[in-house]
Amino acid sequence: MSPITPPTSEDIQMNTIRSNIARALIVSLFPVLAWAGPVDINRADAQTLATELEGVGLSKAEAIVAYRQEHGPFKSPEDLLEVKGVGPRILEQNRANIKLNSKR
Repeated sequence: MSPITPPTSEDIQMNTIRSNIARALIVSLFPVLAWAGPVDINRADAQTLATELEGVGLSKAEAIVAYRQEHGPFKSPEDLLEVKGVGPRILEQNRANIKLNSKR
C-alpha cells in the first residue's frame, strides 16, 4: 500500500472553488424551480411561452401565438403539433407544463 499524502494547499483551494461553484449553481436553480409552473397556452404571450416551455424560443413562441390568433384557442396540447416548428419531442418535453384552463 502506498502512503496517504495530505492534500496540498492547491488541492484544498480547488476543492473550495468546486464547492462554491456547485453551491452557486444549486442556489441559482431555486428561483427557476419555484416559479416554473403550468403555462396556459391559450393566454400566455410569446415571451412567457419562450421562457416557460422547454425547447421553445421566441420565434416558435411567436408562431404559437400567431396560430392561436388565427385558429382560436387550443383545445388540447396535441393541437400545438399544428404549429410549424413544434414537433412531438417539444410536446412531450412540456406536456406536464401545459395548461388549457383559461380559454378565451
